[in-house]
Amino acid sequence: MALTTQLPADPVARNSPASHFVANTEHGPTRHVYVPALCPAAAHGMRKGIAEHIGALPAVEIVELDFAGASSVGALLRDGVERRLGHAVHLSRPTVDWPDGRHVVTVDPDLHADMPLVRTIRLPYQR
Repeated sequence: MALTTQLPADPVARNSPASHFVANTEHGPTRHVYVPALCPAAAHGMRKGIAEHIGALPAVEIVELDFAGASSVGALLRDGVERRLGHAVHLSRPTVDWPDGRHVVTVDPDLHADMPLVRTIRLPYQR
């Protein structure tokens, strides 16, 4: 299972069920959570230490923003997509390596409702 996790906002950083979901992926040998590099960067800006926490999880792979990603995120920004969402949207879309794309795991799937080819998995939101 491949998931692109959008972890840019304080709600996820303080969300125990979301943290458990990501941490529990290490118990499935074929499960990986691909985290767009811009997401923990944005989360860390809101809550110090969250990037280190995310990066320390064994099943998490931080995905760099390469040239194709930078170009894609730039186009999304021009279209009005928030910067904190752009990298997750880029990684969720189909590619040669991921013909079905990757799901975005988020506490707010409505943020992606108008974005073509983006499939989401809702995580519970805990206040």
